[in-house]
Amino acid sequence: MNHGIFVGLSTIDVVYGVDKFPSANTKVAAQSQTVFVGGPATNAAVTFSRLGGKGALVTVAGRHALVNVLREDLQRYSVQLIDLNPQFDAEPAISSIFVDKKGNRNVVSANATRIPSPPAQVDRNLLEQARVILVDGHSMQACQAWAGAAKAKGKPVVLDGGSWKDGSDELLKSIHTAICSADFLPPDCKSKDDVIQYLQKCGVANIAISDGASAIQFVSGTSSGTLSVPEVEVVDTMGAGDILHGAYCFFVSMGRGFIESLAEAAKIAADSCRYAGTREWMNHLAALEL
Repeated sequence: MNHGIFVGLSTIDVVYGVDKFPSANTKVAAQSQTVFVGGPATNAAVTFSRLGGKGALVTVAGRHALVNVLREDLQRYSVQLIDLNPQFDAEPAISSIFVDKKGNRNVVSANATRIPSPPAQVDRNLLEQARVILVDGHSMQACQAWAGAAKAKGKPVVLDGGSWKDGSDELLKSIHTAICSADFLPPDCKSKDDVIQYLQKCGVANIAISDGASAIQFVSGTSSGTLSVPEVEVVDTMGAGDILHGAYCFFVSMGRGFIESLAEAAKIAADSCRYAGTREWMNHLAALEL
């Protein structure tokens, strides 16, 4: 079985379906309320495992009662949990997410900034088994430690570049493939071309920048271009970028090339937008051509 390691953020996501987003000093009645487990690395790990891989999530979980929601979700999808801070007893990162009728979303999250993470110890045996490692830049020291160890072993390291974070420059020294959002802007970068040039100077071999339903811009060696994102009837875009990363890691772990893996992952991510939340698409997976 193909093994993948995913290092970064886990959250508890409380999702409200609303007719329209609330403005300042107003209240709106939600049409629905659901609770999901989220976070870039977490959603990617679950996606990887659901597609047929064996994912391991390296994150801060702790022992608060709410963490049982995370543990149960990971068990459901056969994702191994590596807890960076088992003694942490405060609330985990919680996100409040509003999704309107058009599938647009607004997110308020504490992320991992308030959650302490002791210096990470890399599990060498687990690393030896892995065919791919993804880091999302949250719990930065852990991301750097695992990415550095993976690079030293010749393992491909994928960056989920959601946004620029303190420590990203050091992390980029170990990155083989960067799949970034349009919000990922290193210092002095103002355009996608600026970002690509910056990442190339850092030694990143494969680069892709996603931008919602717009085409994905990519560069890989002497190859460059765009990949169209399949058009779907959007119900909810939540987690689509995370699913893109998890699916990409799965196809790469199967031995497929960068561009082919990216194109296949874009199909999975687009299809996930046809369903509410970050897990419902998995119930329709048999209908997809993998």
